[in-house]
Amino acid sequence: MSTQMMETERKYEADVDAVLPDLAGLPEVASESGLEEIQLEAEYYDTADLRLLGAGITLRRRRGGSDEGWHLKLPAGPDTRQELHRPLGRSRVVPAEFARLVRVYARTAKLGPVARISTVRRQRVLQDEAGNSLAEVADDTVSAQSMGEVTTISQWREIEVELTGGGRPLLKAADARLREAGLRAPGYSAKLERALAGRRPAAPARPPADGRAGDVVLAYLGEQAAALKAQDPRVRRDEPDSVHQMRVASRRLRSALQTFREVLPPAGTEHLRGELKWLGEVLGMARDAEVLGGHVTDLLDQLPAELVLGPVAADVTGQFAPRRGAAHRAAVRAMDSPRYLTMLDELDALLASPPPVEAAAGPGRALRADVARAYRRLRKRARRAAGLAAGPERDAALHEMRKAAKRARYAADALTPSAGKPAARFAAQMKQLQSVLGDHHDTVVARAAIRDLGVHAHLAGDNAFTYGVLYQLDAGRARELSDEAGQVWQEAHRKKYRGWLS
Repeated sequence: MSTQMMETERKYEADVDAVLPDLAGLPEVASESGLEEIQLEAEYYDTADLRLLGAGITLRRRRGGSDEGWHLKLPAGPDTRQELHRPLGRSRVVPAEFARLVRVYARTAKLGPVARISTVRRQRVLQDEAGNSLAEVADDTVSAQSMGEVTTISQWREIEVELTGGGRPLLKAADARLREAGLRAPGYSAKLERALAGRRPAAPARPPADGRAGDVVLAYLGEQAAALKAQDPRVRRDEPDSVHQMRVASRRLRSALQTFREVLPPAGTEHLRGELKWLGEVLGMARDAEVLGGHVTDLLDQLPAELVLGPVAADVTGQFAPRRGAAHRAAVRAMDSPRYLTMLDELDALLASPPPVEAAAGPGRALRADVARAYRRLRKRARRAAGLAAGPERDAALHEMRKAAKRARYAADALTPSAGKPAARFAAQMKQLQSVLGDHHDTVVARAAIRDLGVHAHLAGDNAFTYGVLYQLDAGRARELSDEAGQVWQEAHRKKYRGWLS
């Protein structure tokens, strides 16, 4: 199993004869350690067409230094990457764990060496008054050789400032001082990009989000596709909230394909919509097990100790933890399947070559009709739910209302870059309605699970009293949420939020 850490750093280009300034006296910095010279030798791995580099990912096998071994660096925000590490070993074959983590980009393409880079690193450490490391400053003299059909050799000097204990104010202050000394931001994000001498694949042209209707929809689809792919490695590592975020991206993609039918004719996207639905359902099993277990545990935590009779907490954990684990394993198996990789290829093909329909060339404003249609669908479902008495039929109607609110919200989100504040305010109302109705649906599902737990306890000869209390507690919460949903809908339905659709 790999170890991991978050890497927050900034890089700079420097002339060969540039002199680095003294960094003592920056925020929190009391002293600098002396220089330490290290020799590093690294091989960088990618597909022949550099798919990992195109996604901002670095995969290397490095010798030398205190952390020699296999390194995988995944984007994690501005100036930040998640770095995973495995021992060096003897094999030059990419570790299976790392190969799986980049499969969403590499897919069936082979991973092999694309460059060799030698670095002479002169390193110093910025320390606080107690001698704790705040940041490491690496002064690198780099020699690189690209590999493949064309080989290039290059040399340069670069500086890296990496936080080890300090905060972003230190990084910002160091940036200002280094720029005053003549250092400059590099024209590349990683050594590999510089070593490959411009071979980095061009990023797909992002359509303007405020232009033609087709451009607006494609910009949104591209954003959600990137979000889905970025969550893939996190889901495989079972990181917090990753399943939820990947599921949301798949739902947003499918919703856009369903909503913007004039730009994306249903006949041409039917198969992809079906595959996105399949992925959402697979991820949903893992997400629902996680949410359900947390919901029941939270309810249990609200009870006074005297109302908790028997090993209820252990039974709840024993019921939901294995279910969540099995669901997560099933999700990863699905993501390892040819079906999933084919779906990604189909999504990329749609983004690269959308259908040439007349509506795509029309103004982005025309898409408001699609949002209005989604809103009318929600209004119809809200009226149906309002006419039903409390009970299973109303619960089902409220769930359908939630799904309609979600589609209207996602549609408005897609138009926010072009429609501005009116779309954003409408989407915010839809989000609030979706949230309340989602909480209500959680109580419906949880009560069924609580009843099953109570029956199981009774049949096992245990006291089922606490499960009855939990059931009633959630039933009361469901009534409150149902009333709250009505109030939220009355507010969301006001003309000041939906007027922009006309």
